[in-house]
Parts: sequence; structure tokens; C-alpha cells
Amino acid sequence: MTDANAKPTLVFSWEMFGPYHMDRLEAVGRRLGHLYDVVGLEVGSKSHTYAWDSTGSGQNFRKITLFPGKSKSDFSSLTVYRALLRACRSVNARYVFLCHYEDPDVFGLAITMRLLGRKVINMNASKFDDKPRVLWREMVKSVFYAPYQAAIGGSNRTVDYFRLLGLPKDRLFIGYDTLSLDRIRRLSGMEPAPGGVPFAERHFTIIARFVPKKNLFRAVEAYDTYRKLAGETARPLHLCGSGPLEAELRAEVTKRGLDGKIIFRGFLQADGIAQTLGSTLCLLLPSVEEQFGLVVNEALAMGVPTILSDQCGARDVLIRSGLNGHIVEPDNPEGLARHMLSVAGDEAEWRRLSLNGRPFQALADADFFAEAVEKALASLGARPVPAGDAAGGAVLRGSEG
Repeated sequence: MTDANAKPTLVFSWEMFGPYHMDRLEAVGRRLGHLYDVVGLEVGSKSHTYAWDSTGSGQNFRKITLFPGKSKSDFSSLTVYRALLRACRSVNARYVFLCHYEDPDVFGLAITMRLLGRKVINMNASKFDDKPRVLWREMVKSVFYAPYQAAIGGSNRTVDYFRLLGLPKDRLFIGYDTLSLDRIRRLSGMEPAPGGVPFAERHFTIIARFVPKKNLFRAVEAYDTYRKLAGETARPLHLCGSGPLEAELRAEVTKRGLDGKIIFRGFLQADGIAQTLGSTLCLLLPSVEEQFGLVVNEALAMGVPTILSDQCGARDVLIRSGLNGHIVEPDNPEGLARHMLSVAGDEAEWRRLSLNGRPFQALADADFFAEAVEKALASLGARPVPAGDAAGGAVLRGSEG
């Protein structure tokens, strides 16, 4: 039997908690922790995709790791499903926020929690234009989304895609792809632009996995064009990341005579990313497929403008072309090069772009995710807080229904 006075439990589950996930749940805990028991459910403390360090425990939420020292890929879907279900039942989860709807363990958990009368909310950043879509596949996908009663997406295009897949339009919110701007600034140890490192000493930066969708060979081509246009004043490009295309990328850089001009920095942990952005002139994100692009949030934290492709979900929320960055087509390396030339050659223009990014910072911060969670709960019938509630700031109380 459960305590009738116990706070309802919110469970948020991801494969592994990176710094971004911790940021979001800390924000939820700060905003709603006096009304809800906020639980982060991590499958494993390692990832088969990202070389993140283990993120430790939470301060404003409870973190549970099902398989410490392991990756989700080390276990069968049935094993993961059973572990997730046991954990959700042990904490008496009332609201369950899930990512990776397509994984059998996640799909099974979503169905089970709905059958148990719980509220199930999807978290995703996918967009219809991420890749070619086939009608029958989308119809099958809508079945996988059927257990969800609300969703938090990365961008406006994500919300449109949710609607196509059958989710109710009045229960869809943006704010998923966020992180703590304060954490990035602390880790950088530098003053955000346009202060800090002088304009003349800054470089271009790409932070990405070395995989095809990041469009890095076109980025190298664009940088080559930029150097020819800029001549002796050309700035270096720092290429931060790792992945299966690294050897080919290094060969392409050598072939174009750009050794020492394009600097391979390797995979960087959160502090390395923050410090690199602290000395960056402009971030480049020319992806052919990019559900959102969280590195844009990190750049905004440090006052750094971004030149990104129109495929990136972040452009819907965080970037306005010509105001705080530039939008370019992923198959247009000369356009990218000329935007680079414009930003690098005019300090007044760079400062303008940097300062114009400040109004967008609230949409990049993890507090925006916590606000979206609050709205999702309200859309699912969470009861308003009584007027005399001592917590003050929040507006909801969890429903037991």
C-alpha cells in the first residue's frame, strides 16, 4: 500500500545520461520537485554511441542506474524491458517520459504503463524532413506512438511530425533539446562573446561525430573556398569529434593542403567543448540530417554565432538568419564559405550577431524543458496547486488518476 500523502512520481528514462540529460532533470527538480518525486532512470552508465564520462548522481532528482558499468547494447530487449518495468513499479511511477520509441523495450514499457493506468509522454527531436519517408513505414510508426498521450519535441517541425503520427495537437510542446547554459559557462572559465577572447584570436569550430550525416567533407570544401577568398587573413578551423570517417577526413584535408589549417581536436568531453567554444568565432553545423543540434545551445551559452544548415531543428527555435547567425543549404559549400568570410572579416558584424543571440538563450536553457514538462502535465489533467501552497512558483499538482 502506498502513502496517500506521497508525492506522485515522474520518471524520465534514457539509455545513458549525458550532461544534457542531467541538466534537464536538475531543472525539472528545481521547478517541480516540491510537488513530484522526480526520478531519472538510466539503463546503463555507458553508451555505444557517445564516449561520455559517467555523470554521477543528481542533486535535485533521484537517479537510478539499472546496469552500472554496462551499456544497453549488452543486454537483450526483454532483459531491459523487465528491468525498466520493475524500476517504474518500485517507485510507483505516475507519469513516464520516454525516448527511443522504436526500441522494443521502450515500446513494451509504454504499452504496459498505459495498461496500468499511468500517463506516458514521448520525448523526441525527429522531423519529417530528416530523411525520405515512406507512407507504410509512417503508418507502422504511428502504432509505436499509440501508447503516448502527450509529447515534448525539439522543434516546431518535430511537433508537426508528432501530429502526423497521430498525437493530439493540444498536448504537444517544444523544449526537449535544451541544456544548462550556466554549466557551459562555468566549464569554459571564460567570459562569453563578444567579451573574452579578442575577435582577432578566435577560430571557426565544428563539433560533430565523424559520420556521413554531419556533411563534413562539404565543410572541408567550404573551408578550402573560404581560405582562398580570405587569403592571409584566413582563420583556422577546429574540427572536434571522432568517428568512422576520421581517416578519410584526414586524407581529404591533406589532399587539399589544409594540414595545420584544419586542426583535429579529437573527442571532447563537456569541459573541452565549453573551453573550445569560449575561443570560437563562429560555430559551423552543415549537416544533411540533424534532428536538432544541441551544440547550437552550447554556442549560444558562450555568445557564439552559428552558421547551420536548414536541416537542423535548432534553426526553428534558436537561429534567425542574418540576426544571430546564418542558414545555408547543406549542398552549398560556397554559400557557407561566403558566410564565414562575412563573419570573420567584420568585427562589428560579428559583435552584432553575438549580441542578438541573447534573447534566444532562454529557449536553449534546460529551464525551458522543465516548463514544457509542466505544460505536458497540465495537458494530462494534473490538478492546479491550491492558492495557499507553500511552494509558490509551480502551478500543478500530480493527479492520481
